[in-house]
Amino acid sequence: MNVLAAAVLSLLFAASASAQTITIARRGTQPSRQGPAENFTGSVRVDPLFEASGPARATGALVTFEAGARTAWHSHPLGQTLIVTAGTGRVQQWGGPVDEIRQGDVVRIPPNVKHWHGAAPKTSMAHIAIVEQLDGKSADWLEKVTEEQYGMPLRGQSAPNALTQTAQPTRAQKLIGEFSPKLVELTDEVLFGDVWTRPQLSPRDRSLVTVSALIAMNRPEQLRSHLALARDNGVTQEELVETITHLAFYAGWPSAITAVTVAKEVFEKK
Repeated sequence: MNVLAAAVLSLLFAASASAQTITIARRGTQPSRQGPAENFTGSVRVDPLFEASGPARATGALVTFEAGARTAWHSHPLGQTLIVTAGTGRVQQWGGPVDEIRQGDVVRIPPNVKHWHGAAPKTSMAHIAIVEQLDGKSADWLEKVTEEQYGMPLRGQSAPNALTQTAQPTRAQKLIGEFSPKLVELTDEVLFGDVWTRPQLSPRDRSLVTVSALIAMNRPEQLRSHLALARDNGVTQEELVETITHLAFYAGWPSAITAVTVAKEVFEKK
């Protein structure tokens, strides 16, 4: 064997050996990032742990949710595994009950199952999330989890435990009170619990449609609450003002003036 061939073989062997060498990523050497606002509600920190390296397809990260924070609805083409490392949280499959998850729990989410997960209302939660990539893709992100969805009772609970937490009024209860319980039930379960959660329109788009209709019909009381909801769903103040201005030419000047007055109250209150 000549010297050149020997040198080439030596380099190939070294490269092969290097590829099989154990590596250690020291704590704190990989930068944290905030969970993107379009995929999360509340304060969420993502600490990368490892990236997929062929032939392996798995990626891992430590995700920390402050109290009340959660993911948007989403799914994974090859599923996901969550290992809860601290705190107490929540997880829910689309159409199913909300389950509580605690430190030490391992959650297995099947492929293409629409779901969300996050912290409990008053307690932070951290978990290691492990996903696999399929054709370079590990997740399909969908609409945000509404306050009504997030506030649903846990599996087996009909109402919050009065000794540990205070029941928060639903959106319909805030609007109607206890005067008409059946109307409250229909509004929460059918309108906000079904229509508003349908994936064909995002909550943001549904807010724009609803606000526009209420402006056109000159319904200031309903408009007040839906302007606040629209902001929670990601519609900016500038977009809402422009919507009112645009509708002045279609719904009439008096309706637009009423809407501006209501919007000013809502924006100043925030």
